[in-house]
Amino acid sequence: MSDGEAPVVVEEAAPAAPREAMDINQAVQMVLKKALAHDGLSRGLHEAARAIEKGEAQLCILAEDCNQPDYKKLIEALCAEHNVNLISVPENKQLGQWAGLCKIDPSGEARKVVGCSCAVVTDYGEETEGLSILKEYLKSR
Repeated sequence: MSDGEAPVVVEEAAPAAPREAMDINQAVQMVLKKALAHDGLSRGLHEAARAIEKGEAQLCILAEDCNQPDYKKLIEALCAEHNVNLISVPENKQLGQWAGLCKIDPSGEARKVVGCSCAVVTDYGEETEGLSILKEYLKSR
């Protein structure tokens, strides 16, 4: 370093203001987006049942407003048989949007959202805040 240069000072970033606590639905949404990006998401009955049967499933998300009782019964039974964690979300359109079954318009809004009654995570991707919240939630149940 020459005499004319000032020493470089690296400021440590102050801890960010605590954000509001993430609820379980936000955590599920974050986990689904990461799983989709890492090609670790199976959507729909056929793909989900196949992933659970193969033993690849780590987490199953089922929509509560599914109109087929046999569909729900099958997924719940498969999850119980193969010891896969099962989480319910309120709406299948919401699950479809989180699972990437929609078009995103230029303003960032979801359009043409397709309902998805079941999604299975086979690969979480990278460790995120949402995944740690989800794991804590599953342990406490």
